[in-house]
Amino acid sequence: MAEITRVFDLLDHLVENFPKDDLLAGKVNGEWVKYSSHDYYKYAHYLAYGLCEIGLKQGDRVVTMSANCPEWNFIDMALSMSGIVHVPIYPTLSTENYTHILRHSEAAAIFVSTKVLMGRLRGAIDSLENKPQVYTLSNIEGEHRMLEILKAGIANREKWMPEIERRKREIKPDDWTSMIYTSGTTGLPKGVMLSHRNLCSNFLAHAQVSPCNSSHRALSFLPLNHIYERSMNYHCQVKGLSIYYAESLGTIQQNMQEIHGDFFCAVPRVLEMVYDKLYAAGKDFTGIKKSIYDWAFRHGQRYDYTVFKRFQPFYQINQFLLDRLVYRQWRDKFGGHRLVVVTGGSSIQPNMVRLFAAAGINIYEGYGLSETSPVIAVNDPAHHQVKIGTVGPVLSGVEMRFDDDGEILTRGPHVMLGYYKDPEYTAQVIDKDGWFHTGDIGTLINGKYLKITDRKKDIFKLSAGKYVAPQLIENMLRGSEYIDQVMVIGENQKSAAAIISPNFNTLHYWAVKHRLHFRDNAELIAMPQTQEKMRKVLDEYNKQLAPHEQIKQFRLVGDEWTPNNGLLSPTLKLRRAPLMEKYHDVVTSIYGKDKTDDRGFFSAFRSIELPSMPWHKKS
Repeated sequence: MAEITRVFDLLDHLVENFPKDDLLAGKVNGEWVKYSSHDYYKYAHYLAYGLCEIGLKQGDRVVTMSANCPEWNFIDMALSMSGIVHVPIYPTLSTENYTHILRHSEAAAIFVSTKVLMGRLRGAIDSLENKPQVYTLSNIEGEHRMLEILKAGIANREKWMPEIERRKREIKPDDWTSMIYTSGTTGLPKGVMLSHRNLCSNFLAHAQVSPCNSSHRALSFLPLNHIYERSMNYHCQVKGLSIYYAESLGTIQQNMQEIHGDFFCAVPRVLEMVYDKLYAAGKDFTGIKKSIYDWAFRHGQRYDYTVFKRFQPFYQINQFLLDRLVYRQWRDKFGGHRLVVVTGGSSIQPNMVRLFAAAGINIYEGYGLSETSPVIAVNDPAHHQVKIGTVGPVLSGVEMRFDDDGEILTRGPHVMLGYYKDPEYTAQVIDKDGWFHTGDIGTLINGKYLKITDRKKDIFKLSAGKYVAPQLIENMLRGSEYIDQVMVIGENQKSAAAIISPNFNTLHYWAVKHRLHFRDNAELIAMPQTQEKMRKVLDEYNKQLAPHEQIKQFRLVGDEWTPNNGLLSPTLKLRRAPLMEKYHDVVTSIYGKDKTDDRGFFSAFRSIELPSMPWHKKS
């Protein structure tokens, strides 16, 4: 097997080892259009020749803004072997961010997939003095198409083939090949420079922990512009999986049924939505059906990947029965196969992992950042090193240690080249010994399994001096069926509080059951009965928290928090600054009366007439 040290080495690897007819597939007009390993190889090379023909040079930066599709891979590999830096971007950013990225990266060209996305970019492109070339994947009136580049590459293949082959020979593993603009939670995004070695060392390492092989099919739906899905996309290719690209997030279940999929990547929010639907389905049952369904939930939440499989015969009998009565039907909704699911981006509820695993939907949590290409640690089913509630063992070839304050530091071939045009900030996060400071706080469980406890910058101190780690509490609270999103607050205050965006599907069901009448969500969350219900939910979780961590006050809000309204990042993390700005009045209503007015305090302090002490001499 040829060594894979540059991203485009995957093409030779696939042709030599996995010459299959459906390596990549996407939906066109309702039908799956499939590309073989040889198609992939040819389209990528012809596009590379075409890039030369339109005047792009080695070292240029090219932006892509596209939904997941086979063509994204053709562009990615063509840029990689041409020595051009690939800059994939999110389709949900603001015009300000698009303008910043295009100007900061000095983009020479842009590939855009649809008319809608073209519309989002238009304002940013028009604001630039030096406008990049624009090519579209679909047919958009007035715009040049990627098809023109492909045709130019085919027509001029004899002219440019020697040049591309020369570049392929001369490109080194440590050469810069891609730039990922971090979504971030504050400020303008920063350009993370990644080399071939960064990407290849990482996807080759995490591919070794996967139980999947070339007989399996993967469904891809998380954005390929994000390094997590992109690295898993390479992971699937190095193992020879067939990759089918979902039409949208709304068609995941349908597409899984169509392809009888075996594998996909997710973020916890996607899995939470699936869990909520399964839970809600049980509310429609009555009698023996409801009893069995509830039994399936109770049983599944006791599941463990190792203990129960080997040492609990009675549990296994129940597992056998429930699999035929309930769990198999759940799998049928996703194509009928036992599934491997990798999740990352934020913590997932352990009970959810247990339930899905009992149903044959095996979830393996991992952890990483754009700056680390991305994986630092991941649960490892291939070597039976899995622990629910952790992000698994540290990846092979990755060094990891904790700083004095518990911050996770990492070093190795996966650590980025640096932030583009920002050596000062690069020096802040990568110290002189090469350790990258992640900003995350963690600990090792059983001396082996990494557990993330919080973001260093998000931890706050109460006025009494006690520290609160909000993410840990937020992840716990999201385990409630009544809570969709929650932000824990309380910096420099007497106690912690929470702003809660409820799960309105569950809340509506509860309200109807208790014969509460309401016009809209705003009226529902204001009702005393709803407030009392949420207080009881929080009180149950407070029992698991230290006294200073307990949620003493809360407010319910009627807004959904999404990336589209800027309250979540594109990777579905809380954007605390925009949330605090939006709910300024809500925060004031919680703490307004409790805030200490220093000026008033000291004024009152000075006004107190103190009695004379024995040693006090009167003038």
